[in-house]
Amino acid sequence: MRPVSHTHRRAPRPRPVLSGAGLTKRYGDNAVLHQTSLTVHHGESVAVMGPSGSGKSTLLYCLSGVLTPDSGDVFFDGIRVNELSDSRRAELRRSDFGFVFQFPGLLPELSADENVALPLMLAGTRRREAVSRARRMFPALGLDGLERRRPGELSGGQAQRVAIARALILEPAVVFADEPTGALDTETGDHVMSLLVSTLRARQAALVLVTHDERVAGRCDRIVRVVDGRTSSPSRSAG
Repeated sequence: MRPVSHTHRRAPRPRPVLSGAGLTKRYGDNAVLHQTSLTVHHGESVAVMGPSGSGKSTLLYCLSGVLTPDSGDVFFDGIRVNELSDSRRAELRRSDFGFVFQFPGLLPELSADENVALPLMLAGTRRREAVSRARRMFPALGLDGLERRRPGELSGGQAQRVAIARALILEPAVVFADEPTGALDTETGDHVMSLLVSTLRARQAALVLVTHDERVAGRCDRIVRVVDGRTSSPSRSAG
């Protein structure tokens, strides 16, 4: 009888969900990005850091299809984003991408649950169903009981968590966050970041985060630094 051989299979490498390769972006004579590249995998959180004017926000907006690079390519799940029409890129941002900014940008005339439900209603979901789905997100984000409050009745941290719920309501594959804790105190910012990262990780959604704050970046799986429009070698977060 021949001996049974045991082979060890390597664990499958995580699949990229988003990548930018050789990205260049100019504003007049000013080159903001220089052959910049970044790859993000499903369920991965990546912090992009760098001094003001280094190109980190421009990189985020090129990756998300808000801006079109002058050269290079952006791929999302095999789709070449930079070759899509303006309307198709806008549709992609509505359906597959979520956005969280420094200021929540909630509509003051709508209640918290209506603000969260708004992307669903814009996508054609009836108001009652959209609001019901929005309310189901509130307990996990520590917002239970605040559904009917208007933005002016929420604290800064509460409003930012409502903005996170709004970004997640369509179950995006990638969330882009630009200084999401920049207007919050340290304790509130830590809490918001913990919720953001843990919620996305549970959903196997990716996060691309621009921040100046080392503490915030430390919550992510990986830190990439942008200096003069170029990405440095990525480092593993200590957090």
